[in-house]
Amino acid sequence: MNLDALFNPNSVAIIGASRDPEKIGHVLLKNFIEGGFRGQIYPINPKCTEILDLKCYASVKNIKDDVDLAVISIPAKLVPEALKECGEKGVKGAIVISGGFSEVGNVELENQLKEICLKYNITCLGPNCMGVINLLTRVDSVFIPTYKMGRPKLGAVSFISQSGAIGGAVLDLMARQGFGMSKFVSYGNAALLDETDLLRYMADDGRTKIIVLYIEGVKRGREFFEALKEVTRRKPVVVLKGGKTSGGAAATKSHTGTLAGNAAVYQAVFKQCKAVEAMNIDEIFSFSKLFESQPFCSGDRVGIITNGGGLAVVATDSVEENGLKLAELSDGSRKCISEKVPPYVNVKNPLDLSGDAGADRFEVAVHAMLDDPNVDAILVGVLFQTESIDSRVLSILVEASNLKKKPILVACPGGEYAEVHSRILENCGVPTYTSSTYAIKSLRKLVDYSKFINK
Repeated sequence: MNLDALFNPNSVAIIGASRDPEKIGHVLLKNFIEGGFRGQIYPINPKCTEILDLKCYASVKNIKDDVDLAVISIPAKLVPEALKECGEKGVKGAIVISGGFSEVGNVELENQLKEICLKYNITCLGPNCMGVINLLTRVDSVFIPTYKMGRPKLGAVSFISQSGAIGGAVLDLMARQGFGMSKFVSYGNAALLDETDLLRYMADDGRTKIIVLYIEGVKRGREFFEALKEVTRRKPVVVLKGGKTSGGAAATKSHTGTLAGNAAVYQAVFKQCKAVEAMNIDEIFSFSKLFESQPFCSGDRVGIITNGGGLAVVATDSVEENGLKLAELSDGSRKCISEKVPPYVNVKNPLDLSGDAGADRFEVAVHAMLDDPNVDAILVGVLFQTESIDSRVLSILVEASNLKKKPILVACPGGEYAEVHSRILENCGVPTYTSSTYAIKSLRKLVDYSKFINK
């Protein structure tokens, strides 16, 4: 199957395009236009001659030029005929947004869809899905308007989601935090293309550094297991499994028509394949932003720098609770720091620079730990509420992070003022957390994967 037809088409037909702003077909067409899709866009609606200043066609077969991709949003009963016309036209790929298939018990209609796509060799995503976003080519078949759900900037994370709702929430969160994404795909009922196909595609994609996967069940268990085991040797895979409880499993069946399977079995598979398992949406975001922006760890020894004693204590607890080690600073590091901080600063790890610390002290401490062979990763806890600290510390942290010598994480608790600074750091590629607890839990995942990949 040619998945490039979905992610990198030169032309797209929107079957079900509409003049009504409330209709999904209108949102789809508008997103392709306003999103800056670089190819030809063809609205398909037999009742219109023009939509959003584009010539409208009664059928995809009426278009003279080649069409690479069809995005279909029409009633389910009309989808097979639309796909047949796409096949006769020679359309290479189709994204079926429409629901009303196996997820509501209409298996026969979904089987018709499959038969037509197999007959005409159409690479088909869905049905009952959100479809695809490619930030590079500006393909955007997600039917949520951009004013309701932001689109992330271009980055290196690709997200495969069985659920459109979960996918949309993560996309919106990533956009707000300034976190970059390469590709997004919501595959719904997976009538033809499933999580295994998409996982292999992202593994081969040169613009994808990290793969994030949300699944409720899998179609081909053994093949998925083999694919996951192979892919994690090449790239980190962060995975969230939905439908772990009996109630969640029942919801999964009505959501995408998929059997959720035994949660313990999935957990064992993830562990054996060295996939990074997230337990909720927040952890998807917490883990993936760290893996995307920071280098792998050479060990599990953590250096802690902060301007608040309580924050140092909590961070130290988190280090030990997550099975990591508190680094023992080298004599050289202690000497370097002692020469440049007031005598009342106790130079040890965790390093409390004191509440009157300004950006200069943070700079000394960060660079000392970056150069210390006893420190494998650095957590910097910044309390922006103190009088002496200001925005200069941001450039120090960004420059240190950009060196890519060791993983650097920032814990920045607080309200609006702290949040503004956190967002700046995130936009500059520095993974920032509201507490050291979340930061260290994420770091433990990076340490574990680093050990696996460095074997």
